[in-house]
Amino acid sequence: MQRVIGLLAVLGASLVLAGCGITAKDIPYATLEAKYGGPASHYMDLPGDLRVHYRDQGRADGPTVVLVHGFAASLHTWEPWVARLAPDYRVISLDLPGHGLTRAPEGYVAAQATNVAVVDELTRNLKADRFVIVGNSMGGGVAWAYALAHPERLRGLVLVDAAGWPREEKGKEKPPVVFKLLGNPVGRAFLRNINPRPLAAKGLRSAYVDEKIVTPALVDRYVELALAPGHRAILTSGRDGPQRRIDNAVFKTIKTSTLVMHGEADTVIDVAAGRGLAGAIPGAKLITYPGVGHVPMEQIPDKSVADLKAFLASLPAT
Repeated sequence: MQRVIGLLAVLGASLVLAGCGITAKDIPYATLEAKYGGPASHYMDLPGDLRVHYRDQGRADGPTVVLVHGFAASLHTWEPWVARLAPDYRVISLDLPGHGLTRAPEGYVAAQATNVAVVDELTRNLKADRFVIVGNSMGGGVAWAYALAHPERLRGLVLVDAAGWPREEKGKEKPPVVFKLLGNPVGRAFLRNINPRPLAAKGLRSAYVDEKIVTPALVDRYVELALAPGHRAILTSGRDGPQRRIDNAVFKTIKTSTLVMHGEADTVIDVAAGRGLAGAIPGAKLITYPGVGHVPMEQIPDKSVADLKAFLASLPAT
């Protein structure tokens, strides 16, 4: 009964918003690239008719770090870390399909496996033979899946408020409403057609915790990139198909040196998930941050990157 009531509530909200005209047209890629691209931006054509936006910055001959963003985010979320890593490291960041400035064909369905394949193709084409992979939120799920699929290519694994740990307690987390809407077909249909702005500011404030970070420019970036042609369909497609059931035991098979970082005030993925991952992955180191939310790399860039650098320095050279 609760599920039916929830679906009716979402449907009612959809009708109200439609009646108010709260919808939005796609923004052309040319417009978005002019605003959110720049000298550091490059594009690579990959199998499946993908055109992937990426940045390859920092010290070209330095150890390589690959950064994978979270759901509905983009490579821009890593820029505070990129600026601090660039003097010593080669830093590759990318927009996954359905995100940022990456273009995907009509009908593309996002999945963890396809995201792993995108990371693999991109890094091989860039001649990044061995690297440390870092993932935040959904990107954390991509990162640990990459470690399972291609351990021979990794020097290290860093999980930042990462997705993937099975929830053991229901009701503890209070994620932004957008994630509740994504949990059912009516909500997904709703999100495919509305202007994301009414939900974006509230959701970002919840995720970032520190409201000073949630500037009008940041909200604009999330909203406008979500309005890239095809993005809303892709962002809501990944939950339509069968979901891979993760058993805790799978994390025990990860052999890559691992650092787990997690904000203790994260309302999207509870810190218990970070503790679970660190406890399951052999030899993993755990660092948690009091008062910090879902994106430590933006909320506390100096502290979080210092911890990252200490981990990177501890890894064998090869």
